[in-house]
Amino acid sequence: MHIRQILQRREQIREELRALVEKHSDGNLPPEAVQRSTELEQEAERLNAAEKRQLVLDEMDRRATATPLTGDGGSGDARFDQLCSRVSAVDVIRTQLGDTSTAAGRAKEVSAELAKRSGRSPAGLYWPWRQVEKRNLGLSTGGGSNLIQTDVSPATIDILRSKSIVMQAGATVMAGLTGNLAIPRLTASASVGWVADGTGLTPSNPNFDQLVFSPKHAGGIVGISRQILQQSSPDIEMLIESDLAALIATAIDVAAINGSGPPQPTGILKTAGLPIVPGGTDGAAATFANLQALIGSVDTSNALAGRLAFLTNSKVAKSLRTTLKSTADTSSNFILTVPDQLLGYPLFVSQNVPGNLSHGAGTNLSAIIFGDISAVYIAAWSMLDILANPLDSTAYAQGAILVRAMCTIDLGIRHVAALAAITDVIAP
Repeated sequence: MHIRQILQRREQIREELRALVEKHSDGNLPPEAVQRSTELEQEAERLNAAEKRQLVLDEMDRRATATPLTGDGGSGDARFDQLCSRVSAVDVIRTQLGDTSTAAGRAKEVSAELAKRSGRSPAGLYWPWRQVEKRNLGLSTGGGSNLIQTDVSPATIDILRSKSIVMQAGATVMAGLTGNLAIPRLTASASVGWVADGTGLTPSNPNFDQLVFSPKHAGGIVGISRQILQQSSPDIEMLIESDLAALIATAIDVAAINGSGPPQPTGILKTAGLPIVPGGTDGAAATFANLQALIGSVDTSNALAGRLAFLTNSKVAKSLRTTLKSTADTSSNFILTVPDQLLGYPLFVSQNVPGNLSHGAGTNLSAIIFGDISAVYIAAWSMLDILANPLDSTAYAQGAILVRAMCTIDLGIRHVAALAAITDVIAP
């Protein structure tokens, strides 16, 4: 039961108790009124306890990250999930280069089972989804020659990469799909009306539509030195896995936020009907009032629940740290004062939130998104399909291997009114 439902029911109880008292103003309640009063008081006590539990649960939901995926996306088969956890991306690559070790056999076995469960055959070998979901910060390396064994430091220098934040903020991931997916959605409930005694009710029917998902493909290619695969230190498996996962995770994140439609999925900012809080004719700086308007929009839609969070980029975050809540305020009462939290809700900052939007004559404008991020559904059909190609002419001449990683997903929003956005923020 949501907080709003608890409050509504408690108000109904209060009104009924008040009516009982007013009906028997002399204080002498008949036995049936005493029994009803006791029942209502007991229900009110249960609602008070339920409200406390729900508040704790809502807070835990707001702070929770996306559900970790293992195996084929939470297979329920602990033994298989454990087997998946022992397969590395390097195992998958080496297997395709003729490796016959135990690790290679395990990689083949897991890929075959994942193909069987998904109903789709990989171009190379499947690698479980777990690394894409776990990725928060992109970890990868530049020149692979810096890892070749001589005396190599156990530390490596990572490239700077945008954080992937939509899954981290709590998007709902549905993995292990086979055919196209259609989820029935209630768009209008049956109506209730008042009638005079002896008059019949007018029938009404609920209306439904469908949230439809269809496969869309994303991928990237990285080059890996053959020598790195054969002799490397430190943990090359972690570095290669992180880079492959980063390719896919970033593509999914960018699409989830601002995907423009086929061949991409449609993202939050491009979804029809998304409530937009206007800034100015040609854009405007973010204000305390506009941020409150975002929250108000979601609340008005009865959607102020679930995994509520703000998403924006670093330019906006920087601006909010120096923007006063009120122009009349001369103290340091800035909008953003606590890291990773804005107006009491989690704040996720990434350059994947666009900063190149336009409005009127304004350009290079940024976006701020607020709402229940669990309303964003990520539907996944395939695991990471990894194909190693040692025969590319350029890579072959350099003794390198090209590795292609691809996945098949789609995105959808359960109720677009559960989200709202400002798309014309001026943030230098």
